[in-house]
Amino acid sequence: MKILIVEAIFYDDIAEELAKGAVREIEKSGAAYDRISVPGVFEIPAAIRFAADSGIYDGYIALGCVVRGETSHYDYVCTESARGLQELAIRDRLCIGYGILTTENKDQAWVRARIDQKDKGKDAADAALCMIKLKNKFC
Repeated sequence: MKILIVEAIFYDDIAEELAKGAVREIEKSGAAYDRISVPGVFEIPAAIRFAADSGIYDGYIALGCVVRGETSHYDYVCTESARGLQELAIRDRLCIGYGILTTENKDQAWVRARIDQKDKGKDAADAALCMIKLKNKFC
């Protein structure tokens, strides 16, 4: 089993912490993985779609963070990145673990990202691994 971690590096320190949790969980499962980075969460669905064409990966983990700002940009980025990933999962039958944090501030993001707190990177890896098993059961 091979998984691709796609991490948005707009908040690179938070992305790195999310990746720590995801990598630990993947390694615990015995799966192999690659990591790539994209500028922001809006680019994650396209990167996963490009990688899916390769046929190399069994699953994907989307990691990143969006922090609310003063404009409606936050709403568009959150909604469209989530919609894009859900569309890929359903239309293309891709196994995707969703680890994009959508928070009001960086303090909230850190609580969710830290591996000794909420560890949402681990949760995203768990989701991808679970969906891979489920897909293998039915397909």
